[in-house]
Amino acid sequence: MMKNWILGTLVLFSTVVSAQSRLELREAYIEKYKNIAIREMQMYGIPASITLAQGILESGDGTSDLAREGNNHFGIKCHSDWNGRRMYKDDDEDDECFRVYDHAEASFRDHSLFLKERSRYERLFRLDPYDYEAWAEGLKDCGYATNRRYPELLIGIIEDYELYKYDKMEYTPDGDVIASSGHVVLVHESGLEYVVVKANDDWNRLSMEVDVTIDRLLDYNDLKWDTKLEEGMIIYLERKYRRGSVEKHRVQEGETMHSISQKFGIRLDKLYKRNHMLPGEEPKVGEVLTLQGYRD
Repeated sequence: MMKNWILGTLVLFSTVVSAQSRLELREAYIEKYKNIAIREMQMYGIPASITLAQGILESGDGTSDLAREGNNHFGIKCHSDWNGRRMYKDDDEDDECFRVYDHAEASFRDHSLFLKERSRYERLFRLDPYDYEAWAEGLKDCGYATNRRYPELLIGIIEDYELYKYDKMEYTPDGDVIASSGHVVLVHESGLEYVVVKANDDWNRLSMEVDVTIDRLLDYNDLKWDTKLEEGMIIYLERKYRRGSVEKHRVQEGETMHSISQKFGIRLDKLYKRNHMLPGEEPKVGEVLTLQGYRD
């Protein structure tokens, strides 16, 4: 009985670790390729959410043989018009020919051209560019994939990881990703994405423009419903980390626990915990706070 319990526990632990590893792979894939997908959307009109979801699904989060060995993230086969390098793998039939690219970005570009330049996909470009569900169904109807569940799988990925928010962003020549409102989506030194509040911003407008619910924005930024937006405030678009971007910080005049948590991208409750402080307590000027590890 004990052996069975131990075996069951090990299997469960292995499953949890595997799921966590897959989650990390997927989030890393999105972070790595989202800007490319946004740029391709601007140039060719394919929703960035669809491109990312297809890349995730077709490449197994970038871990498939085609992606690793051939930089082919979309499972595009050679066809008669392909003159580039090739690799062969079993798919619907044995030993099928697939395209090989010099780098992943070339695969994303070829995916855009593959859809844009083939008449069978022409009707896709008459769809609402924000209707990712219609695009997912349309890809199956046009024959991109034989799996009946293909639309369902794409939609699931898009909604689970909120990929639809990238459909309302722009990519500028200097490399900035900009929300539809004109808010530049900046990257904190910790790697977190955030925007800076503008004059006359309110929660409803900001939420719609960055496509993140008010509840989540408040949660991500340790704020309450009655908090008013003020020009210059940092608003994170994703959950802050359990540790700060620096090891320690000496408190300056006018700083609060909340402002410090925002400055260094650390969750407010974790900042309190790391310094053995009670929620609501404020540090003294000159006091040294620990943002990584725990205070002595």
